[in-house]
Amino acid sequence: MIKIQTAFERQREIYIRGIAGQRSDIPFNSAELRAKAKKYVSRAAWDYVDGAASDEATMARNRTALDEYRIIPKMMRNNSAASFSAELFDTRLPAPFLIAPIGALDMVTKRADVKIAAACRQTGTPFIFSNQAGDSMESCATVMGETDRWFQLYWSKSDDLVLSLVKRAEDCGCKAIVLTVDTTMLGWRSRDLSRGYLPFLKAYGIAQYTSDPVFMKYVRSRWEGEVQNDSKPGFTIDTIRHILQLRANYKGPFKEAMRSAQLFTQMYTNPALHWEQVSWLKSKTNLPVIIKGILHPDDAGEAVRAGADGIVVSNHGGRQVNGAVASIDMLPEIRRAVPRPFKILLDSGIRNGSDVFKAIALGADAVLLGRPYVYGLAIAGQQGVESVVRNLQNDFELTARLSGCRSLDEINSTCVHLPG
Repeated sequence: MIKIQTAFERQREIYIRGIAGQRSDIPFNSAELRAKAKKYVSRAAWDYVDGAASDEATMARNRTALDEYRIIPKMMRNNSAASFSAELFDTRLPAPFLIAPIGALDMVTKRADVKIAAACRQTGTPFIFSNQAGDSMESCATVMGETDRWFQLYWSKSDDLVLSLVKRAEDCGCKAIVLTVDTTMLGWRSRDLSRGYLPFLKAYGIAQYTSDPVFMKYVRSRWEGEVQNDSKPGFTIDTIRHILQLRANYKGPFKEAMRSAQLFTQMYTNPALHWEQVSWLKSKTNLPVIIKGILHPDDAGEAVRAGADGIVVSNHGGRQVNGAVASIDMLPEIRRAVPRPFKILLDSGIRNGSDVFKAIALGADAVLLGRPYVYGLAIAGQQGVESVVRNLQNDFELTARLSGCRSLDEINSTCVHLPG
C-alpha cells in the first residue's frame, strides 16, 4: 500500500513552499474549490456535473444534514501515533473512502477517467469505474497497476450485456460490483432539461458500451428490445454543432456513432429491476455485490436477504428524487437494521474530512467521494484529483486525531452529537 504523507508532514511542506510564494492551484476549502472549478468547464458540463433533480432540495439537504451533526472531541489520549487504513472486500484503503463513479466526465476533460485512474494509483485510493465512463474499464485498469478498483453496474435491458460487463470487470481485476439501483429511470434534472442537453447523445460517457462486444453486436445488427423513435430534431445550426461534436467524440464511422448514442439511451436503464436479479447476479460472479442507492431500512434488509455483500446508503447526490431524505439522516437507522459485520458505505454530500469522520461515527465502514474530485479534475486534471484526494486524507486524519481517535475502531456514536 502506498504510504500516505501525514497531515503534519504535508502541512509543513505546504508552509515551507509558501515562504517562496508557492501556492496550491487547488483550493483547500470546498466552497472555493467548487467556485474555481466552474470557471474551467462549459456551462453544459457544469450543469450536468453540479446539478441535481428538480429544485435541487435533496442535494442541499445532504449538506445541511451533515453540518447539523456536531463532533465531540476528546482530549489527552496519547495521540502521538494513529492509523486509519482499512480493508473492505479485500480492497486496501489508505483512508476510509473510495472514488465514486461519476458518468460522462469526458465532458470535463479528455481522457478524464484515465486521469482519475492515474491519480488513484498515485494516492493508493480505490476507484469505482463508472458504467457511463468516457474511457473503457480496461484502459483505466492498465493505468492503475496494482491499485484496487471496483466496477459500477447499471442493469440494462439486456441481461447478456449485463453479464458481458461483469465478465470484463472480473477480467480487468475489479474486486467488487457496485449495482446502482436508484437510477432505473433518469431523474427530472432541471438544469439539463432547460438546455435540452444529454451528454450521451453526443457520445460522452458511453465508452464502456462502445468497447463491449455484446453492445456493438446490437449496434451493427439489431437489439430485440429496440423501439423505433419517430422524434427527430429540426435541422438548425445547433443540429450541425451536435453532429460535429458527436463525430469528434466517437472514434469510428459516423452512422455507427449515431446508432450507438441512440441505442444507449434506449437500453441503459431498466425500470423492471427487482430483488430476485441480485440473487441471479450473485450466481453469475464470485465478486462481492454491493447495492448502491439504499435509503430505507427495509431495503437494506431486502439486500441482505437477496445475498448482497454490502450496500451504499445514497440518494445519488440528490440527482434522482427531489425532496428525498439526506443519506446521512438514514445511516444510523439503516445500521441498526443491518448490524455489523454487514458492510455499509455512505455516498452523497461528502466534502471534507469532518464529513468522513461523521459518517464513520454513525455506522459507515467507508464513504464515497464524488463531486469534489471532479472539481479538482476540471482545474488541473490528474494533479487536481490527486490534490483533492490528499487534502481529504489529511483533513480526515487531523479531524480524527484532534477528536481523540487513533484508529477507525475508536470513531463511534459517542464522537458525534445531533442538537435538538
